[in-house]
Amino acid sequence: MNAAMKITALLVLKAAPETTDPVILANASDVSHFGYFQRSSVKEFVVFVGRTVASRTPPSQRQSVQHEEYKVHAYNRNGLCAVGFMDDHYPVRSAFSLLNQVIDEYQKSFGETWRSAKEDSAQPWPYLADALTKFQDPAEADKLLKIQRELDETKIIIHKTIDSVLARGEKLDSLVEKSSDLSMASQMFYKQAKKTNSCCTIL
Repeated sequence: MNAAMKITALLVLKAAPETTDPVILANASDVSHFGYFQRSSVKEFVVFVGRTVASRTPPSQRQSVQHEEYKVHAYNRNGLCAVGFMDDHYPVRSAFSLLNQVIDEYQKSFGETWRSAKEDSAQPWPYLADALTKFQDPAEADKLLKIQRELDETKIIIHKTIDSVLARGEKLDSLVEKSSDLSMASQMFYKQAKKTNSCCTIL
């Protein structure tokens, strides 16, 4: 994996309490550091894990989920949720200041239109793709931190594994099987990787 790579993906989702499955409003990812044949599966896993974590992040909560060498950070502001896939070295506070900024920008650009979203949007949002590139350097996100004092007031909940985010009795394996975000190829990929314990380094 490219040592300079800090952020694999940023997503914005509608994760309002009345929404059973969060709706993807915007999604930007850079999977160039994965093998060519893994890339489409990695993109599907980003969507699957992003949706799974967003649906378990209540409004006004911030949480980080550790998964192998990744952290998945999620911040839900009144039902609008930003999710970031960062590597372990990306500072947590910088990650959340970036997610805060992403939500601000989304609301500036789209107002409250997200509230009526019923299905995933495939529409690219240029700001998110730019942010994915610009904020690979946590120092850029730290500049935001100086402006965002209110981050200090909010506790960040840290989960050691993705299973600890799931409801009691829920298992990642069964969510993988039921997910419509994952093609059969990606489900196979997950099972193989799990067997060899080298899971897709994303899940």
